[in-house]
Amino acid sequence: MPAHSRPLCTLTMRSTAALVVALSLLVTGCAAAPAKKDPRDPFERINRTTYKFNDAVDRAVLRPVAKGYKRVTPGFVQTGVSNFFNNLEQPTIIVSDLLQAKFKPAFSDTGRFLLNTTIGLGGLLDPATAAGLDKNDEDLGQAFGKWGVGPGPYLMLPLFGPSNVRDGVGRLGQVYTHPLHYVERDAWRYGLEGLGAIDTRVGLLETDQALANTFDKYAFIRNAYLQRREYQVTDGAASPIDDEPLEDPEAPETK
Repeated sequence: MPAHSRPLCTLTMRSTAALVVALSLLVTGCAAAPAKKDPRDPFERINRTTYKFNDAVDRAVLRPVAKGYKRVTPGFVQTGVSNFFNNLEQPTIIVSDLLQAKFKPAFSDTGRFLLNTTIGLGGLLDPATAAGLDKNDEDLGQAFGKWGVGPGPYLMLPLFGPSNVRDGVGRLGQVYTHPLHYVERDAWRYGLEGLGAIDTRVGLLETDQALANTFDKYAFIRNAYLQRREYQVTDGAASPIDDEPLEDPEAPETK
């Protein structure tokens, strides 16, 4: 059975991703190198090229579709769709809880999954939150981090977005903990993955303006991602935002 996951956009096929990687390697020489090297990002030239591709796909396809979906879809339908896909993430969260020996959260997350899947009509409704079973934020990358596995180099994955080596391996594992992997009908699976991608992008529309105001979008996304992941892996022990600016330090000051 082929591996499937919930991608950043519906166009992500393994053959397409492989082609993008190959093209990225070919055009790396044309990518502008940054003035300062970040030791966390040794593949920055390739990553920036991949980011440009992802951004082009987002501007051409994902963002317009997400805006149209938000404009024409009733709010209660959007909420139901978001609830449904959030519920599908619960098995991954439960496995990640157990791998970190977080047995109390694992029990709570299991109850949340069962309650929303049954009384919540397959996850369209969210009675678990009303019952006090809040959703925890865990994944396999965080579990590996808890085991002491370092993040490794930062990676900008074609169509999937920011990641690192550790989280990339975690993504592969999460293919098998996500219920959509076991949907045998391709049409149903791809349709649900596409709807999930739209739902994810709708949730990011509010960040578009803030991102548009940054001097270096790539660096902003990279730093925000790495800081957030460190915060998640340490369960909040690390500050989500450090003292260093997320924008390019060489950007001209505004007066």
